[in-house]
Amino acid sequence: MDLWLAFQAIVLGIVEGLTEFLPISSTGHQIIVADLIGFSGEREMAFNIIIQLAAILAVMWEFRPRIISVVAGLHREPQARRFTANLLIAFLPAAVLGVAFADLIHHYLFNPLTVAVALVIGGVIMLWAERREHLIEVHDVDDMRWSHALKVGCAQCLAMIPGTSRSAATIIGGLLFGLSRKTATEFSFFLAMPTMVGAAVYSGYTYRELFQPGDLPVFALGFVTSFIFAMLAVKALLKFIANHSYAVFAWYRIGFGLLILATWQLGWIDWSGVQG
Repeated sequence: MDLWLAFQAIVLGIVEGLTEFLPISSTGHQIIVADLIGFSGEREMAFNIIIQLAAILAVMWEFRPRIISVVAGLHREPQARRFTANLLIAFLPAAVLGVAFADLIHHYLFNPLTVAVALVIGGVIMLWAERREHLIEVHDVDDMRWSHALKVGCAQCLAMIPGTSRSAATIIGGLLFGLSRKTATEFSFFLAMPTMVGAAVYSGYTYRELFQPGDLPVFALGFVTSFIFAMLAVKALLKFIANHSYAVFAWYRIGFGLLILATWQLGWIDWSGVQG
């Protein structure tokens, strides 16, 4: 593995780890950064599966006490069974639509211009959602009803559009559907577990021929980097949302999206010809 390839793996691992659970679109950032540093082709697709798996394993490690508690209580605690049922209900819409339309979405929408537009639109919606009056019905994930879970699950489907952000869709959707900021954020983390593991398994099986033994070192480097920075991002976000709104992320999305569109419009970078 040469130094440039190692650099690419580390950069993309950092980007994935830092952005996966922030409401700023990890997929969008991966598409933009991978194009800028020239990491593309079949190796990129396989590499993204690996680093996304690392990110979700990081959040599972962070929430391992709760996961162990739920699994241990499934046979005797109604609360654990309801929590698990809510996760499955929220997971199903994206699972069904993902299997049906993933290839079409990847072919037509995985490009920097789609990402830029989605970043801006999503940022504006986030600002509106934060500034509207919050009518909180649910203060804890254990108090969620199946209807709350289904609504959040439907909102998650919007994240199939690159640049939207899975965490943004579920968190802002949760706020709009009556969840407190803390509850919406925590449920977004928990919902990421079946969603991302399922996506990784499905993509890994679908594109299994892309995984070559010679790529193991670069994949391992990206995996470790993504895991470490995802851990840092999750811890930081949980502390941040205790006393802050998501407005700063909304403004970041809008600024970053407009920057991409400006460089394209001015002819500095020809984003329009790039496919993720």
